[in-house]
Amino acid sequence: MIYVGCHLSAAAGYEAMVRTALDIGANTFAFFTRNPRGSRAKREDPADATAAVELLEKNGFGPLVAHGAYTMNLCTAEPEARAFAAEVLRDDLRRMAAIPGQYYNFHPGSHVGRGTEAGIADIAAALKKALEPGYPVTVLLETMAGKGSEIGGSFRELKDILDAVGSNRVGVCLDTCHVYDGGYDIVGNLDGVIAEFDAVIGLGRLKALHINDSKNPMGSRKDRHECLGKGSLGYDTFRAIVNHPVLKGLPMILETPNELPGYAEEIQWLRSAEN
Repeated sequence: MIYVGCHLSAAAGYEAMVRTALDIGANTFAFFTRNPRGSRAKREDPADATAAVELLEKNGFGPLVAHGAYTMNLCTAEPEARAFAAEVLRDDLRRMAAIPGQYYNFHPGSHVGRGTEAGIADIAAALKKALEPGYPVTVLLETMAGKGSEIGGSFRELKDILDAVGSNRVGVCLDTCHVYDGGYDIVGNLDGVIAEFDAVIGLGRLKALHINDSKNPMGSRKDRHECLGKGSLGYDTFRAIVNHPVLKGLPMILETPNELPGYAEEIQWLRSAEN
């Protein structure tokens, strides 16, 4: 059995997202904790969260993979913006406690010319401050394509953040488009990439996958998602991922350029590809 879903709109609340997921054949999903291009968050509704938790448990969902706003840059060059991003992170984790046991994924950030070492230090400091005791949420660092001054384009950079934070409540979400664009050959050597991840970070830290094809060749560092089978990764790669013993039990989140009908088709294809 695989856990597969896609990004859903949080506009109508948690329970509505669970029902939409069921409608399209998903048993996990992702959602933005607030406006992905801004900072505004939806008003909290404890009754809605309770109803959602009941539906998730009743229907055997895997962990959900919430996503922090794209604008949340924990290592930006502006101190005030950095402090604001850190506060957004803390507030998001507090909100996530309403649906315990889920994942909170975010892009580590861009150091904007300050250097990778400084960026990693800032990201780790913000995480250490945000991970207050008692929050039943696991934070995931997303693998990135490495464009510009982006941090997280290599497994080593993610490992350095994890080491600096020093908490087992932080893991990794592996994005198939990002790692391929970042130079990891999951098309020709999936086993080798997984072995490298294990050697550098450790497979115990791998908690979720973003399942996306890529518009660009390996190593392009472009980060341009494509629908499954229509990009440079191809169907065979996703068939191998769905059936890989190390990856099979992880929540798999589609972030392909689709609307709900397209996501339903891709979810159905991924299920049909499972041996």
